[in-house]
Amino acid sequence: MDTIKPLFTAVATATGGRNGHTEASDGTVSADLSVPKAMGGPGKPGTTTPEHLFAAGYAACFGGALDFVAKQHKKDATKAKITAEVSIGPRDGGGFGIAVKLHVEDPSLPQAELVALANEAHEKICPYSHATRGNVDVQLDVKGG
Repeated sequence: MDTIKPLFTAVATATGGRNGHTEASDGTVSADLSVPKAMGGPGKPGTTTPEHLFAAGYAACFGGALDFVAKQHKKDATKAKITAEVSIGPRDGGGFGIAVKLHVEDPSLPQAELVALANEAHEKICPYSHATRGNVDVQLDVKGG
């Protein structure tokens, strides 16, 4: 396992699990949670799921990693749109697991260049990609110009 020198630490607390509430210690994130109907829950309006929160974080983090890599290569990926699909379901080994599909779109960059930048961001830079590697199926779907 790699060790890190922390630059920033986010702190959040959840109460009530998937049918409760989660909030960042500094108040920047506050969300009521409920289990979606597709998973047998109430799917209460105005609520979210841990998968939504993970998808939002991964999309933002990957976008930052892509922008970082692009700048290193003297390219501009600031117009890239990252959409993260996070699925949850039963694992073959028991319990539940997640799978991720990252859609990377930037028509201002040629397809081959965007694929290379996205792969580098995924393999070398993005902390979410590092954290999921080896135990979460993460697929990249890249569409450039």
